[in-house]
Amino acid sequence: MVQSLQGIGMTSLRTRERMIKRLSEQGIKNTKILETLRSTPRHIFVDEALASRAYEDVALPIGYNQTISQPYIVAKMTELLIKSPQHHLKKVLEIGTGSGYQTAVLAQLVDHVYSIERILPLQRKAKSYLWDLKLKNISFMYGDGGVGWADYAPFDGILVSAAPSQIPNTLLQQLAIGGVLVIPVGMAGKQVLQRVTRISDDSYDIEQFDSVIFVPFLSGKE
Repeated sequence: MVQSLQGIGMTSLRTRERMIKRLSEQGIKNTKILETLRSTPRHIFVDEALASRAYEDVALPIGYNQTISQPYIVAKMTELLIKSPQHHLKKVLEIGTGSGYQTAVLAQLVDHVYSIERILPLQRKAKSYLWDLKLKNISFMYGDGGVGWADYAPFDGILVSAAPSQIPNTLLQQLAIGGVLVIPVGMAGKQVLQRVTRISDDSYDIEQFDSVIFVPFLSGKE
């Protein structure tokens, strides 16, 4: 790979430390998540020309009209999924591999990540980055995230990195009892981050959090 995993200058550990301090000030409290973000080289998941901005709290383009989410959103969604440092998740479904950065964070915090991506070139790039990081507890599918991954359901957690107008019922059905779904919901300009906890076969608790901006949830493959 071209970029150093350790980073230099604006991608150095010192720059990451500033990012972690900022995330703490923004309300991220889970120390395991903060430590994972500190040690994960976000700069390798963006084009080299953008690497110097990798630890700014901004979303960055990764091609194909997709973005890598800002660090705060990655931290917040992960913290909503993993409710406390003592909350252990075995199987997590990720809808939208994208750059692979969120995947990398999850893979260091849960037993196994099942990640679906509908844009094949993005998936191939993400796989190479994750391989460089020697993260091997990840299974990949090239497909439509709206149908989930029934072969490995139910999941302890599901994290979705694109916004549907309403929560896909298929994903709700693939959530284990007691499992957590974190998803942005709504049309452009009116999206809200939600956490859905499955209480029973037909009962769900829905909590609403930050207003967010995500790419739309699309069906099919590219």
